[in-house]
Amino acid sequence: MPLKVHGNLNGLKPAQKQRLERLYDRKVPRERIISPPLAQSICELAFETGRQIGLTLDRAGKVQHVIVGDAEQLFIPELGRARAGAGRFRGIRLVHTHLRGEPLSSDDLTDLARLRFDLIAAVAVGPEGRPGPMFHAHLLPAGGPQPTSEQATTTVHAEDLDFMAFIDALEDEFSRRTVGAVETVGQVRAIAVHVTTGARGSMDPQESLRELGELARTADVVLVDKLVQKRPHFDPRYLIGKGKLDELLLMSMQLDCELIIFDQDLSPHQVRAISEVTDVKVIDRSQLILDIFARRAHTREGKLAVELAQLRYRLPRLAHQNTAFSRLMGGVGGRGPGETQLEIDRRRARDRITHLERELKQAAVQRQSQRNRRESRGVPIVAIIGYTNAGKSSLFNALTQSDVLAEDKLFATLHVTTRRMRFPQDRELVLIDTVGFIRDLPEDLMAAFKATLEEISGASLLLHVVDVGDPRMRQQIESVERILTELDHMGTPRIRVLNKSDLLDPVLVENLCRTYDAISVSALDRPTARPLMELVEARLWQAEAAAR
Repeated sequence: MPLKVHGNLNGLKPAQKQRLERLYDRKVPRERIISPPLAQSICELAFETGRQIGLTLDRAGKVQHVIVGDAEQLFIPELGRARAGAGRFRGIRLVHTHLRGEPLSSDDLTDLARLRFDLIAAVAVGPEGRPGPMFHAHLLPAGGPQPTSEQATTTVHAEDLDFMAFIDALEDEFSRRTVGAVETVGQVRAIAVHVTTGARGSMDPQESLRELGELARTADVVLVDKLVQKRPHFDPRYLIGKGKLDELLLMSMQLDCELIIFDQDLSPHQVRAISEVTDVKVIDRSQLILDIFARRAHTREGKLAVELAQLRYRLPRLAHQNTAFSRLMGGVGGRGPGETQLEIDRRRARDRITHLERELKQAAVQRQSQRNRRESRGVPIVAIIGYTNAGKSSLFNALTQSDVLAEDKLFATLHVTTRRMRFPQDRELVLIDTVGFIRDLPEDLMAAFKATLEEISGASLLLHVVDVGDPRMRQQIESVERILTELDHMGTPRIRVLNKSDLLDPVLVENLCRTYDAISVSALDRPTARPLMELVEARLWQAEAAAR
């Protein structure tokens, strides 16, 4: 039974097909890329058919695949799982013909990187099907300016490369260089990708990537590069264009990245398709935020809310998750589950979601009871709200002399903290520190943490803290107000607080306060908060006097 010839066989004569099948019987000496007789055979077939002919050969010199393309390119079939281990190649090389005598193309080099061939070579087809110049290239260890070597030129007759000695030395170099490149003090190396259609009202790509970079830093991810593409519309399969996807693949190989983060949300099909091309783990902005919440949730209710959000996010992706990542794992346990196991996983996820929803409802009832007790005592509630990393917890600490965790990272606070404050004339209030807002908060997280933000519903006054030194201040204010509208809290009285005023010129801060009808503070300088507290006292008890 002859082995299968892959690719474009339409229109070939039976004799040509037989000659292609007989190529499986040929063998190349271990020290050569390809033997002159075998190169002669594929060049003659390419000349007769007007199509590229390709061979994959293992390290023993045996032909593994015979491939027929068209005049421009080959269509490489499924090659099976790559060899496991750091720095190891696939163990096969690709040798094919070029009809016009041109060197290796960008598609050839992309295939070299994507499929981790030992080497890729193109033999030019000369007059009457004789082998002409041969171009070949190989991968380079991570950290260099290019992922692949410069193309070498030789002929099949004058080839002086001892292939097996060369590939053993190269693989040994890869194994040494790769270990050092990946270890970045426990942090993950990633590339950020932003695709824009230029729609009106969309965020500037660089500003959006800057915020994504802050999210990555919070998750202990190092962004080693960024890729931006503007398209008339998103590609339904890859989100980005095929050319940019090839560029992303080469970039990930060159920079030795373990992760690709998309600034836009991806569908399960897109995650799978991009993972299959790049062989790198792919996540989107929502999944990155979920990871941050999972790391930073410390209270029982916070952990329940994060788990619920993660399950809601992953449930529709269960059918694709294992197949998308099985290529990345390798070895036993790296294959996707059968349909029966998939249904079991789905059922367990749905049961767990129901249980978590019940637990969070009980927690909401307990919080409502606490709010009712506070309201029955007539103690006003002031909630500190604002965009993430605006300095809410620092201000909370300054006002209450507390030591709530305050870091220069996004989502340092993921749960509600309350403190009682006393004023002269036996007046007191309850001050609440809340979780930070962010634009385009994942819907699952919004639903899960809506219960946590219910503390705002009982507030008599909101302190909207704004980072006055952030160039995106206006957009952040709009994002917070949009979320307040969704939560139906725009009617609650608010004081806008421009924090970090010590970072700007006082005259500029004064002008911004007039523009935004705000009061300025520096949360790290407690005396600057005195005018704010006087304003809070006036607002609360003026309203109280008016109510009487």
